[in-house]
Amino acid sequence: MKILSIIGARPQFIKASPVSREIAKHTDIEEIIVHTGQHFDPNMSKIFFDQMKIPEPDYNLGINSLKHGAMTGRMLEEIEKVLIVEKPDWVIVYGDTNSTLAGSLAAKKMHLKVAHVEAGLRSFNMNMPEEINRVLTDRISDILFCPTQTAVDNLKTEGYEKLGCEIIFSGDVMLDAALLYSQKAKKPSEDISSQYILTTIHREENTTNEERLKSIYNALKIISKEIQVIIPIHPRTRKQLDELHSTSRENNIKLINPLGYLEMLYLLRNCSLVITDSGGLQKEAYFFEKPCVTIRDETEWTELVKIGSNIVAGTNVHSIINSYNHMKDSKITFSYKLFGSGNAAQIVVNEILAYK
Repeated sequence: MKILSIIGARPQFIKASPVSREIAKHTDIEEIIVHTGQHFDPNMSKIFFDQMKIPEPDYNLGINSLKHGAMTGRMLEEIEKVLIVEKPDWVIVYGDTNSTLAGSLAAKKMHLKVAHVEAGLRSFNMNMPEEINRVLTDRISDILFCPTQTAVDNLKTEGYEKLGCEIIFSGDVMLDAALLYSQKAKKPSEDISSQYILTTIHREENTTNEERLKSIYNALKIISKEIQVIIPIHPRTRKQLDELHSTSRENNIKLINPLGYLEMLYLLRNCSLVITDSGGLQKEAYFFEKPCVTIRDETEWTELVKIGSNIVAGTNVHSIINSYNHMKDSKITFSYKLFGSGNAAQIVVNEILAYK
């Protein structure tokens, strides 16, 4: 059997690693890895292959820095060329990026079977490019691997049981990765305090909206008077902050370049709280038993909000500060097995092998 895996962004490297490791256990499976190039910065791409021992991609398409339509169209065209050459039995796509949608579309138009890892997530906000990508990818996939029971329920509510696809509760492959690599966590080279908040800002609705970005940073400035705030940040977003004159070089806010996965695991394991607009980091905060404040207007990880480990703060200054104050003092239970038992990759590979 030949499986072609499509990856292009930081969370997809993390998700693909345990699946690739599981595939490697089967001598009768050949994996072809296609890197679309969506994340091309060495700190956001190559370092993940190196640290997580993901095999070097068989194809690197180098497609990036384009608007959504152009990027997705270019990826669709180039992935199709790869599929014609490789003729895989299965195409695996991960998450909700442009790479995910382009890979699934290219495969289905060639009548190839598609497995969507991290299916069934819904923020119910169709203004988000990620929501469009995940909904469309779900609709054309043959196996939908759901990380949580809520994701399964979403698909059933939308009638997917009648659409000829298989819905599988696999658990979350990011939990597999966290368990696999947590003991290898690596301290970043930057000086950090013994107590700090870990923050990431990367969502398009935050980084391209001047009012939202400035509001987030103003809230962080206030929080930083109490505790250090560490922000691994893409150079593009750092530039935007500079242009807003927001980075007044507060001593207790530390902007650092994007980190590898092992360094991020270190920061996660040792932080006091997480403030993020990342979907993946919301989950990882739960894996490492850290309270989380989500600086978005909604989240696809509603389970975390229901149990009180995560709060959706939006981007209003006062809402972010109030949410931070609430979460830092909350008594949170982290014992729920919302994301499975850490064997999601094994379930993914076994179900693909057993598919009729």
